[in-house]
Amino acid sequence: MPSDPHVETIATDTHTLVTIPCLSDNYAFLLRDNNSGDVALIDVPEAAPITAELDRRGWTLSQIWLTHHHFDHIDGLPELAKTHSAPVYGAKADAERLPDLDSALADGDTFTLGTLDVRVIDVSGHTVGHIAFFVPQAKAAFTADSLMALGCGRLFEGTPEQMHASLEKMRDWPDDTLVCSGHEYTASNAKFALSVDPDNTDLKKRAKDIDAIRAEGRFTVPSLMSLERATNPFLRCNDPGLRANIGLAQATDVEVFAEVRKRKDSF
Repeated sequence: MPSDPHVETIATDTHTLVTIPCLSDNYAFLLRDNNSGDVALIDVPEAAPITAELDRRGWTLSQIWLTHHHFDHIDGLPELAKTHSAPVYGAKADAERLPDLDSALADGDTFTLGTLDVRVIDVSGHTVGHIAFFVPQAKAAFTADSLMALGCGRLFEGTPEQMHASLEKMRDWPDDTLVCSGHEYTASNAKFALSVDPDNTDLKKRAKDIDAIRAEGRFTVPSLMSLERATNPFLRCNDPGLRANIGLAQATDVEVFAEVRKRKDSF
């Protein structure tokens, strides 16, 4: 099968992960369990690019996973379902704002995609009822607008305490976990991160790498968890250098997070 310059693919013996750009800066993902052939779609910003990729590969959808109710993550579902219908999985806590769910999920629930185990994690903050999907065997986590590449989602509904607690749930994932977040915001996130963590040598290198990646038209998503821990200011609220730089050396981690989020909102 010829490569497609409009998607990026990571393939192993056990699974295949496809990153599909949608709308102006969104991402959807396809995860295939190569043992069973089962395929999950994570979020549906728009139907056309997803349908095109499924058809190009000859894949049949087995499951659709929704992370949260915002339009740019679900609006493509009705059109997609005309040709590629599959059971829809989403948060029970947000069921009234999501499309009709075949499987309503809560924090701590587990299910399978073929031979792959999937863990459901409540990551409220950006919205209340936002969930993430962690697939350890695929070394992948689908975080949408909770933990993002070099950032986190704006707090439209939740509190700083909620989002900080959500990020704490994710920060201990293994270093080689691929963080599959929902948007291509990484270049702008890097500029902000440098404003609060200017002495971070890992961050300075990452910012240069991001510029080079984007100049070549490539994606910065997914990103490695090891890199997020080292460079993402929202995961570094306990770092003495960052704390000193924003004048909160003696504050709690939640207070540091709230200040960093406030600065990002007005950056």
